[in-house]
Amino acid sequence: MKNRFWVLGGEYTSLQFEELIDGTERLFGPYLGRKEAEQTWRELSERHRPECNVRFSIVEERTLALVQ
Repeated sequence: MKNRFWVLGGEYTSLQFEELIDGTERLFGPYLGRKEAEQTWRELSERHRPECNVRFSIVEERTLALVQ
């Protein structure tokens, strides 16, 4: 099985980007390729550009192949 990619983020309580404001968290995916995740990340980042406390990141979920 291949690794999967997720886009996650939302509005944070401060510019330290340590704690999300409840109810603003968003999760998009899974995406089978990083390119698709980057496209979503770019769209979200552009849409929320005027909001300095909003940030999104791409996270890779690594999967382990089971050997039988």
